[in-house]
Amino acid sequence: MAGGIRGTIKADDGSVLAYATIYIRQLGTGTASNENGFYELTIPAGTYDLVYQYLGYETQERSVTVGESFEVIDVTMKSQVVVLQNITVTSGNEDPAYTIMRKAIAKAKYHTQQLDSYTAQVYIKGKGKLVDYPWLAKKALEKEGIEKDRVFISESVSEIKYKRPNTFEEKVISIRSDGKDNNTSPNAFIFGSFYQPVIAETVSPLSPAAFGYYKFEYQGTFKDRNYEVSQIKVTPRSRGDNVVEGTIFIVEDWWAIHSLDLKTTKLGVRIGVKQVYAPVEDKAWMPVSQQFDIGGRFFGFEFVYNYLATVSDYKIELNPDLQVEEMKVIDEKIFKDEAKQLAQKHEQKNQQLQERLASDKEITRKELRSIIKEYEKQERKESAEPEVLSNTTFKIDSGAYKKDSAYWAKIRPIPLTTEELKGYQKTDSIAIEERKKEEGDTVKRSEKNKKGFQPWDLLLGDTYKISKHSNFQIRFPDPGFNTVEGFNIIYRMNFGSILQDTFKTRLNIMPTLRYSFAREKLSGHLTFRLRNNNYRFEVQGGRYVKQFNAEEPILPIVNTFTTLFLEQNLMKLYERDFVDVLYRRRFNPKLTAETSWSWATRRELFNNSDVKWINRKKIEDYTPNAPVNEELTNTGFNDHSALVGSVHVAARPWLKYRIRNGRRNEIESSTPTLLFTYRKGFSGLLDSEINFDQLELGMKHEVAIGVRGRMHFFLRGGAFLNSDSLGFMDYKHFLGNQTPFVTSDPVGNFRLLDYYRYSTADKYIAANVHYQFRKFLVTSIPEVRMFGIRENVFVNYLATPTSKHYTEVGYTIDGILRIFRLEAAVAFRDGQYLGYGFRVGIATNIAIRFSDN
Repeated sequence: MAGGIRGTIKADDGSVLAYATIYIRQLGTGTASNENGFYELTIPAGTYDLVYQYLGYETQERSVTVGESFEVIDVTMKSQVVVLQNITVTSGNEDPAYTIMRKAIAKAKYHTQQLDSYTAQVYIKGKGKLVDYPWLAKKALEKEGIEKDRVFISESVSEIKYKRPNTFEEKVISIRSDGKDNNTSPNAFIFGSFYQPVIAETVSPLSPAAFGYYKFEYQGTFKDRNYEVSQIKVTPRSRGDNVVEGTIFIVEDWWAIHSLDLKTTKLGVRIGVKQVYAPVEDKAWMPVSQQFDIGGRFFGFEFVYNYLATVSDYKIELNPDLQVEEMKVIDEKIFKDEAKQLAQKHEQKNQQLQERLASDKEITRKELRSIIKEYEKQERKESAEPEVLSNTTFKIDSGAYKKDSAYWAKIRPIPLTTEELKGYQKTDSIAIEERKKEEGDTVKRSEKNKKGFQPWDLLLGDTYKISKHSNFQIRFPDPGFNTVEGFNIIYRMNFGSILQDTFKTRLNIMPTLRYSFAREKLSGHLTFRLRNNNYRFEVQGGRYVKQFNAEEPILPIVNTFTTLFLEQNLMKLYERDFVDVLYRRRFNPKLTAETSWSWATRRELFNNSDVKWINRKKIEDYTPNAPVNEELTNTGFNDHSALVGSVHVAARPWLKYRIRNGRRNEIESSTPTLLFTYRKGFSGLLDSEINFDQLELGMKHEVAIGVRGRMHFFLRGGAFLNSDSLGFMDYKHFLGNQTPFVTSDPVGNFRLLDYYRYSTADKYIAANVHYQFRKFLVTSIPEVRMFGIRENVFVNYLATPTSKHYTEVGYTIDGILRIFRLEAAVAFRDGQYLGYGFRVGIATNIAIRFSDN
């Protein structure tokens, strides 16, 4: 019969201490008490040293010999006595917390590199409930088995392995849950590290940039066993997402984390984090228990979720290159003379840490950071994949969901409370009902799938499964209006299939029909496409209308609105009979090349409709369909044929990755994207009447600017080396906008620019720069930032022979309901005021649904 330990943990005033940490030194194992202060843990027979910890209370130690029965050990913990030490401060009366944090930050990288590897077992228990919801949602929620204050429980046990510098494996060996997914998982904190500059997209108080984000206050020191621990208050310089506030406890001389009690927010969700560390094998301070309190309220729905994670069976291996017996870190900002003497004494560069400390145990913060940084740099050079920043493997054991209640009773390190037991009982009873319902729904779905095509699908659209790997889709028709075609309707179909080759290539055959009521003409095109992760091959041909700017600066649905309601027919079209061929090759994640070829007979189109739904009588006629351009007085043209070819190369030379389960995930901001485009019109081939050569270079990137924000920029410049003969559609056009809406990428388009006025067949430079503030005007209010609202300023610049240094300066508030932006912009030419405008931005991934390309 297996024995163990059990008992109740209370404070000296008699109140129970929920989630107190119990650490077994000989086993490298941690557990915690439940909400009632009760703990119970099965362990092998033997003699053990137990350590009881709770934030704000003195650590208690007990020795116990365990046999075949449970030993009852009740513990009463005394409130922690914190005293203010006599600590040297600077002449400027700097708070002592800053020298403590400088040393801890200097040693943070050492702590991340100190362990060569470790293994452990992690138990996570989650408990949550819906506290409130709108009465309108009551019936739908109850149908799903969700009621107010019903407790949802989840438990998991994982085996974790870490190998320096960046390999992490997690294998989930058992799971028990209610089956309801939630987005509150704290795993990014549990398996992350506050020694890293960023954890769970939140700036750590031990980040090298921490002093730009936080203020620190020394609150005293206490004795924990043989360790001196300093208590530091952490206050963000500006509250909001991605920063924490609370208390962090630092072990002096080790400059390691003893424990922490912090809170943060993510998109309005409150997250509280408590971690308790222990000196595993007296070599490294590691987290042994973690507690998370998560809650939020959105649109009348209020929820709370609590997680408790305990780590057991630590097995650690130290990095032999960084094993040092003693190290005394000197803060050169406080002890300037000592630091100067050390610098003069140790002038030799590129020393290993062991070599450096062999002659002197004292080392400055600056020198320690430099040595660790050089150590990491050399290690990356010797790495087989230096561009990989992390390599994570996550898998679930095939039997993880099959564990019975007896298994959980044996392995669970934290006893369930009465409320949690009732939660599981409720879940089990609902699961039986859901299985019965699912059996009935399966029959209904089977009957529905047999119905196949219905006549009304031609109007409403639908998708039909043809085979295991193929389907056919009829899209909902897209109606629209423009002055060339009048009212029109676009009808799209798509046959898709996944080919059973090595790369799982997708085949799409997509016919598109378009009927113009004013022209009484039916047109359309057929697209054949093959694509996979490495290449895309596409052939499209037919007769169709197209905007002069092929990048589609105005969406058809937006033009319909501005034409019928605002009397502005902004979209300008021409017609072509064409064959387009495109081939794009992704040689590797860093290099992509593309070539496209287009043969077309082009025809000018004219207005055929003057329908207006709102007639303000200020504008009698719509503007002609011919664009206005300052470089070309007449943009009209005769019917002609054109053969145009292009080559486009995109390079991301310094791209970095994170690997998860063998799949590489690119870190977009790790490198700029360098762009090269060459475009040529061929004269004499296939009756082509155009002749031009265009070259363009560009670069776009996203970079962090200090601690206050991020900058996005897109720069490009080019020239026509030859412009002997070309149509206006061959000019270089820019993404202008004169509608109330912005539907394309906010970095790369102009807000007030006329669509075609400054298009050119000469030299040009275009620049778009956006700066996103972490805190500016409305975002200086923490509650605003917590809802994901961001403020930006932007500058757009265009130089062509006729643009006269066209410049826009603007301000945006984005993140409104996650998908909208409000924008204001002012335009100038040669420094002279030109005009202003207000815009509503719409997320690009939504706007693309209405594209005609």
